[in-house]
Amino acid sequence: MLSKRVIPCLDVRDGKLTKGVKFLGNVDIGDPVETARAYYEQGADEIVFYDITASAEGRGIMLKVVEKVASQIFIPFSVGGGISTVEDMRAVLMAGAEKISVNSAAVKNPDIISEGAAAFGAQCIVVGMDVLRVGVSEQIPSGYEIVIHGGRKRMGLDAIEWAKTVEALGAGELCVNSIDADGTKEGYELNLTRTISEAVTIPVIASGGAGSPAHMRDALTEGKASAALIASIVHYGEYTIRELKDYLHAEGVKMRMVW
Repeated sequence: MLSKRVIPCLDVRDGKLTKGVKFLGNVDIGDPVETARAYYEQGADEIVFYDITASAEGRGIMLKVVEKVASQIFIPFSVGGGISTVEDMRAVLMAGAEKISVNSAAVKNPDIISEGAAAFGAQCIVVGMDVLRVGVSEQIPSGYEIVIHGGRKRMGLDAIEWAKTVEALGAGELCVNSIDADGTKEGYELNLTRTISEAVTIPVIASGGAGSPAHMRDALTEGKASAALIASIVHYGEYTIRELKDYLHAEGVKMRMVW
C-alpha cells in the first residue's frame, strides 16, 4: 500500500497567503514563502500553491513568487492559477514546480490536459475540480456540478463524468475540492471524495473542510483519497504537520514519517 500524503495548500492573492470560507471573505494571513518553508521543515509531503485570482482576472501566474517558494522547499510542489497553455505550464515548471494544476482552463479547453501530458508526462498534470452540491437532475445525475473561476461560474457539467473524462485525457491526479465544505472546518465531503475515487484509477486528493485530524483520517480511509489537502488547521497554528501525521500514523494510516 502506498503511503498517504498530507499536503498544505497555499492560496495566494497579490503575493500574500490568504484564506476564505466557501471561496468568500478572504483575508491575508501571511507570507507564502516563509509558510511553505515552515511546512516543509515540519514534514509535509507536498506543497500546493494556488494563485486564486489569476484565472478570474485573466492574467498569468506570479512566477516570481513561485520561484521564491521553490527555492525554499525540497518536496514536490504543485502550482495552479492562470495556467491556460502548454507555454504557461513550461514557465511554471521552469520556475521550480514539479506539477501543474489546471482547473478553469481545463474545463474551457480539455485538450490542454492531453497536450500537457504529452509534453511533460502525466505525472505533472493535476486537474483541480471545484465542485458544488446541487440537486440531482438529468444534466447532473450525480448531484455534483463543476464550477470554475473560483466558484463563480456553474458549468452544467457533472463532476463524476468530468473526472472520468480528464483521466482519459491523460491527467495524472485529481484534486477534488468541495465548495460546500471549503474553509468550514466541518469535515471533507466524503461522499463526493469516495465516489470520484471509485470512478477513476488515478490518485485523488481530498480538499475542502479539514478541521481536525479525524477529518483527515476519514478522507484517507472512508473517502478513499490518496492525499488530504489542508489549510486552515495549519495556517492558524492549531496543529503542526508533524502532529497531524503522528495522529494518522497512530490511527493505522500509512504515512511517510521523517523523524
